[in-house]
Amino acid sequence: MKKISREVSRRKFLATALTSVAAPMLLGSFAKAAKPETQKKLRHAAIGIGGMGMNDLENFISHPQVEIVALCDVDENHLKKAAQMAPGARTYIDWREMLKKEKASIDSINVAVPDHSHCVIAIKAIEAGKHVYCQKPMCHDVAEVRALTNAAVRAGVITQLGTQHASGIGDRTAVQWIKQGAIGKIKHVYLCSNRPGAIAKYRLTGPRPDAGQAPPPNLHWDNWIGTAPMRPYIPDIYHPAIWRTWQDFGTGWSGDIGCHIFDAVWKGLGLKAPDSVFAEVQQSWQESAARRADTWPQGDHITWTFPGNELTDSSSLTLEWFDGEFYPPQEIRALYSPDNYPAESAMLIGTKGALLIPHTQMPILLPQPSFKDYPLPTLEKRNHYHHFVDACLGGPMTESHFAQSGPMTEAILLGTVAIRVPGQMLHWDAKNMKFPGLPEAEKYLRRKYREGWS
Repeated sequence: MKKISREVSRRKFLATALTSVAAPMLLGSFAKAAKPETQKKLRHAAIGIGGMGMNDLENFISHPQVEIVALCDVDENHLKKAAQMAPGARTYIDWREMLKKEKASIDSINVAVPDHSHCVIAIKAIEAGKHVYCQKPMCHDVAEVRALTNAAVRAGVITQLGTQHASGIGDRTAVQWIKQGAIGKIKHVYLCSNRPGAIAKYRLTGPRPDAGQAPPPNLHWDNWIGTAPMRPYIPDIYHPAIWRTWQDFGTGWSGDIGCHIFDAVWKGLGLKAPDSVFAEVQQSWQESAARRADTWPQGDHITWTFPGNELTDSSSLTLEWFDGEFYPPQEIRALYSPDNYPAESAMLIGTKGALLIPHTQMPILLPQPSFKDYPLPTLEKRNHYHHFVDACLGGPMTESHFAQSGPMTEAILLGTVAIRVPGQMLHWDAKNMKFPGLPEAEKYLRRKYREGWS
């Protein structure tokens, strides 16, 4: 009897899995790597090389087995700077042209552009058989996340979400402690991002300016707008960073930072799609029709109810998010320090204690005297970007592949839907992607792309 190849078996399994379930949160990741026995270099293209994109490019360049063959950005000033770092790389203004011309020349891409363009770029690259590293959040809309996750699993490519701290020893330690039951069964989870200065830097109170001006010659504005509604160019309002505050382009503070703070909790507890989500928001934003139509509020408190499992204390788990002018309860902050509580962190309350996960730092078991002898896992240091490259070349599976991070991103973006209909309890039908009986919420699950984009 002939032995069936691993690749054929994997593809048959995926085909069966994809026809038997509707939601990607029920799937594992069975991605195939590039041919490790013949491929010595990963031929990579960077799309978006300003801001975080420059950091991404530097990390990819630092891997000895990466060859940067193409660079793409709508801002020619960014391209010039990046071209000096990657001599010989071909440069492009339009990612569509790049994917068409470089289809046979690249193995992988990374996406570091505003949120509203993540999905369309990543999904076209996946359809072309390319491995994809994408900055968080995966997409702008819930429907986009579902489509991109399914596309990645079907194609069997390597993927990685840009939650770089998920590869850090701190987050990986927290995941192991949760799975080990270090603090017993989990009763409640509190997440927060109250970064000083964040509101002033990223959140405008609106309204949108009426008049614009011609963009500078180095900026290709139509390409920057991409799938979003056309808006006039206005200096220091959208490009390069303030786009996050506008609903057209960004996903608000919870969408931007949520993937970082959620990650260890999601993986440690093995969470699935939530049953419900509810949000309360900054009062002045809620009372302003102009602001609600255009911008995100300067403070959110989002509450999800998830199905419980063997790691939780009951059949359901409540998880709360606080940002801006909303803070975790005083009694929760007092478990660590009411005056020095980490501005960005997760706190899990268990039946035997609590676990604090400060963002980018080592987790802390509480009360500390009770856990002073609790063993640390032995973990090697890992670079999130290099881990992606190694996986593409046949190494171990990535830390934040889309089959895992996609369902998490869906849950986070359900929170951004709840923000837009504050005060309403939204019951979520994950299989059918619906909020039964609430069309005013369902309309925020997907956008209509601008004409000419699909």
